[in-house]
Amino acid sequence: MRQLLVAVGEPLIDLLAAPAGLDADVRDVVIVEPEEDSTTHPGDLVLVIGVRGRSALRQVRAAGRDGATAVAVKTQTEQDARALRDAARDAGIALFGVWPEVRWEQLESLVRSVVDNARLTVEADAGESLGDLFSLAQTVAAMTDGIVSIEDTASRVLAYSRSDDDVDELRRLSILGRRGPEPYLAMLREWGVYERLRSGEEVVRVDERPDLGIRRRMAVGIHAGAQPLGTIWVQEGAAPLEERSRRALLGAARVAAVQLIRQRAEASAAPRLRENLLIGLLDGKVDAASVAGDIGADAARPAVVVVFTLRGRAGVSDRPELELERTEMTGLISVHAAAYRRSALVTTLSSRVYVLLPDLPSHAMPGVLGMTREIVAAAGKHLRAAVQAGVGSVVAALDEVAHSRAEADRVLDAMGHDLDTQVATIADVRSRVVLSELLTVLGGNERFRDPRLDALFEHDAEHSGALARSVLAYLEHFGDVRAASSALHVHPNTLRHRVRRAAEITGLDLSDPAERLAVQLHLLLHRRLSR
Repeated sequence: MRQLLVAVGEPLIDLLAAPAGLDADVRDVVIVEPEEDSTTHPGDLVLVIGVRGRSALRQVRAAGRDGATAVAVKTQTEQDARALRDAARDAGIALFGVWPEVRWEQLESLVRSVVDNARLTVEADAGESLGDLFSLAQTVAAMTDGIVSIEDTASRVLAYSRSDDDVDELRRLSILGRRGPEPYLAMLREWGVYERLRSGEEVVRVDERPDLGIRRRMAVGIHAGAQPLGTIWVQEGAAPLEERSRRALLGAARVAAVQLIRQRAEASAAPRLRENLLIGLLDGKVDAASVAGDIGADAARPAVVVVFTLRGRAGVSDRPELELERTEMTGLISVHAAAYRRSALVTTLSSRVYVLLPDLPSHAMPGVLGMTREIVAAAGKHLRAAVQAGVGSVVAALDEVAHSRAEADRVLDAMGHDLDTQVATIADVRSRVVLSELLTVLGGNERFRDPRLDALFEHDAEHSGALARSVLAYLEHFGDVRAASSALHVHPNTLRHRVRRAAEITGLDLSDPAERLAVQLHLLLHRRLSR
């Protein structure tokens, strides 16, 4: 399943549950329709088509009873995803959420291709004894009676065979320096050897040079299609290199190509998969027990999420420069977080950098705040930019980190217009968070809006006026005309006139405490939407 997630993953499927972990085998792909009572088998990945969300609960449970490895279902809402995830966990089956716009035939074709390729690789491993590069070098040495080295495209030695025969100076220097000596490499380039090795599967012979202490050699390029991946070299040993050596080199080059590609894929895919699992955990899309081992965390220990953002400094509007600063900030955060907690995990979403600190001891918040302040201070010193951080509450276990992440985001949102605050928790900005949540609710419900205020906004737009802004200042200063007029830089009488005029236009009664509160919320929402 891990390989499947790496190959397919976003933007087609999300992992929602994996009770048995990601090492479970997927051997076949089957399609189940709602009217069918198809029997699935162990190792099957079941694609449930024709139904979505909770309508697929019966198929999920049935696939679990049959011992299938995983089931894929299209989800419509977060509630659907939670219900399906709970059912999958109870049934002991992995669950993939399929994105709504994905076509089933597209997903089936891609998944089947991944499974078939994996099967062929396993069969090749068993039938052709594909091991690591050192094993391959030793095998070629035995087949050619020569002394073998495998190099990348920069002539760096990746692997070599053991030998009881005398090695020449080139071989000795290459292994000791992990790279061929430059004078000899220059000669090979001058002779056109590397050009021939890059051009295809030709086995190239290089004559001995007794004056340089170099014995005869054969070499072949390692390719993936037209792309060069490296070279296999065979130095002549006690016995001369024969025709069978040429055939052995051709076969070895093809085997080495598979291994090098696999190594590259694993090297790039593992961090990406780990990051995707972390993002799913922060979003609440995947349960902690399914991925704890893969991200290196203990699901039963406390955890916390800290979110950082870079506030663009004045005069910097160049996007590449800002992106560079964000990259440097992410690197700085990663180093500090790892120093604080070996198991710290860092990922970037949009313009924000999230740090998950799992496996925490009890009473961890003072240490977390200390680490966060160190990061912000270091960013200010090394990046010369303002960095702010919102710290979520410590949660009891890993499956609650989505709540810590949501809280950290709310804290950072509340700090958005207060650059003097660098690090905050919910306790520091609770009132602003509550206000922000209220404005979000108000903004998402048209029926809660007071239509009388529309007349005020239209009047301001038509006359380039400031009645709405003046009323808001008046309310924010608790009706203190002098303080409000000073904040607006107008005469107190001007403010009094504007407040009276606003009441006339709208019919609002600002002597009513409940109405004053409602008006203030509406005006704050209008200011937020106008920015």
